[in-house]
Order: sequence, then structure tokens, then C-alpha cells
Amino acid sequence: MIPVIFASSLLTFPQTLANVDFVKNSSVLSGMLGAISGASPMYYLMYTVLIIFFCFFYVSIIFNPNEAADNMRKYGGFIPGIRPGKNTADYMNKILTKITVVGGLYLAILSLLPQIMISGIKLQRLPLVGNFIDAHLPRFLLDGLGITWYFGGTSLLIVVGVAMDTVNQIEAQLIMRHYEGFTPRAGRIRGRRSSV
Repeated sequence: MIPVIFASSLLTFPQTLANVDFVKNSSVLSGMLGAISGASPMYYLMYTVLIIFFCFFYVSIIFNPNEAADNMRKYGGFIPGIRPGKNTADYMNKILTKITVVGGLYLAILSLLPQIMISGIKLQRLPLVGNFIDAHLPRFLLDGLGITWYFGGTSLLIVVGVAMDTVNQIEAQLIMRHYEGFTPRAGRIRGRRSSV
């Protein structure tokens, strides 16, 4: 969630700057800032790149492969086929990089999908190929579906995350108090961690 929030915050700054009188009067500045306005291909590209960048930034702050490899070695753990120490840290860093790229792309797709459904991707604005794209691509992709959708990708991620966290906390409280679950034994809903 953090990378999406940081990326959207950084991209709202140029849009806010475009409303300043000095920028409105300058054709060069207003043209540059207009190129990264919402629903433009450059906006979507910058949004995706910023989300992936902030995913790497956030993971680098949260997880240190060298420290994790040292802790594994201290407590006698190892990854089969990988020598403890630096080799384990390098292996963990390589795996973490792959997971972060896939996770960043997933976050970008999830946060952009509602926006693309609402307003489309204005590919017809591209120089040189815009007319060809406008003539051959379907209108729903270029102009959106024309639906009124009040939840963006970020708010959907927040709602789903809060719902999952709430269910986990309720399950933890029920287990702590030795309850069987939400419903009686005969009709019990089996959760992810259920061993029955």
C-alpha cells in the first residue's frame, strides 16, 4: 500500500503545479505538465515506474538480506544447496528482487485497472502513431467504459486489506478464547489455518 500512496502523491504534485498562473501562462511548462495528466500514457508509465521504485525502496528499508542470513547462520538454519553467510544473503537478495518486481507490477495493475476502466488510456495522444491507434484499437480501451466507479485501486486495496486484517483478528480472538469458529461445529466454516 505504501508504494501506491507515495507514487500517487508524487504524481499529484505536477497536476497541482499546473494550476498555478505562472505555469498556465507558459506554453512550454503547461504542455509538459499536460503530458503527464491523468489518463495519458505517460502518466500511467510514470505511475507504474514509481510504484515499482517505491516497492524496492520500502523493501530495502524493511528487510535486510545480510542481517537475515546472519541470523539464520547463528541459529543453525540454512537454505539447502546454498552456503551460509554471503552466498545465502546473495541468494535471498536475488529472490527478493524477483518477488519485488512481480509485486510492484501487481500493485500497479491493481491500482490502475479501475482508472483505466473509468477514463481509458488516451493512446491517441501519442505522436506519430496516435492516428493509427485511434483508428484500430477498440473505443472502450481508449475512452474507458463510461461507468461511474467510486472506488479507485488504492481504496480497493485498503478495503480488502482492512477486511482481511479484521477477519484475522477475529479468528485470533476466537482461538484465544477456545471457541470453535463463527458457526457451530456441524456447519463450521473452514478457515485457511484450519486443520480439521
